[in-house]
Amino acid sequence: MVEAPAGGPVIAAVDCFHVPLPARATFMLAGGAFARPGEPSPRVFVRVRGADGREGWGEATPCPTWTYETAESIVSAIRRYLAPAVTGRCAWDLHAIHAAMDRVIAPGWSRGQPLAKAAVDVAIHDLLGRTLGVPLYRLLGGLRAPEITLAYLVTTDRPEEAGLLARRGLAAGYEAFKVKVGIHGPRADLSMVTAVREAVGEGRFLWVDANQGYSPDEALRQARALADLGVAVFEQPVPADAISGLQRLVAGSPLPVALDESVRDPAEVFELARLGAVGGVILKVQRSGGLHPGRAMAAVADAARLPLLGSGLCETDVGLAASLHLFGACGVRVPVDLNGRQFVESPFAAGLEIGPGGRTAVPSAPGLGITVDGAWIEAHATDP
Repeated sequence: MVEAPAGGPVIAAVDCFHVPLPARATFMLAGGAFARPGEPSPRVFVRVRGADGREGWGEATPCPTWTYETAESIVSAIRRYLAPAVTGRCAWDLHAIHAAMDRVIAPGWSRGQPLAKAAVDVAIHDLLGRTLGVPLYRLLGGLRAPEITLAYLVTTDRPEEAGLLARRGLAAGYEAFKVKVGIHGPRADLSMVTAVREAVGEGRFLWVDANQGYSPDEALRQARALADLGVAVFEQPVPADAISGLQRLVAGSPLPVALDESVRDPAEVFELARLGAVGGVILKVQRSGGLHPGRAMAAVADAARLPLLGSGLCETDVGLAASLHLFGACGVRVPVDLNGRQFVESPFAAGLEIGPGGRTAVPSAPGLGITVDGAWIEAHATDP
């Protein structure tokens, strides 16, 4: 344990809870199913306690079909490595906290257990906000976008359902939609997007995410066809490390090519911008290892004049609130993909309201701006 400098809240304890939650709907990615109704959808929650008894909460979403972190690896990373690395430190010293986490689990061609690090990072930010009595966005530099609009997600293992799902979102008042592709092959994927466009009508914001599901040549052909359907953004069409393919795609695509899996830290944003291999940057709290590095990524993207978009990892209201604060502080103004409530419930959280059409105010109460029932989480925690 290290001694914390005077003048700030000291991290006294870091607790980790694995909680299986019931999935509400099927969630498909190019890598396979992430959630199915009737099956548990696990989340890992982190509680950081200050020496004065205050606490903050964070969340990690195990998603082996999207990244390498499993429920087991997240829990062990936090309990055995990250918690000892940050305990005893001043919660204000965010740079030193991330340096300590990076020493015990080193970054490589990723942030090095970014989902686990993000849960700790968000919990520390929540603790800081509650200690000061200010909303979390104040710690991130202020509020540039007070209201965030959520997009309705269309994802299915049955392509013929795409239009039905889109109409369901339309009936719920949503005006923006995101479609997961890279799942059924280019032809069926294009049919899905066509069905969604026909269902929601012209003019509504439509965003397509392939989750690395295409080759560069397939992606370029799809981009041209998607442009004819009025798609606004084509997200991560090719594998994260296909840099030359991204260069060709960005140069030839009639659509902005926004990157998610390819941009995991500020240095990657800078390098891809330098190479002309990115047309927009997706902010995602968990992928980047938390709010502190996420804010730095946004600063690099701003300096490179790259558009900022936002998405999540099907989080509960804990992760949803954290993302709203980051996107509000960074000034994300296009509809974002924060779809957790479509697929999982948050019976342990209160205070976050999603308005008509997905329009959601960034919470203004201290910290994350929500109330977390820690007793409920402890009572429902299991061994992964």
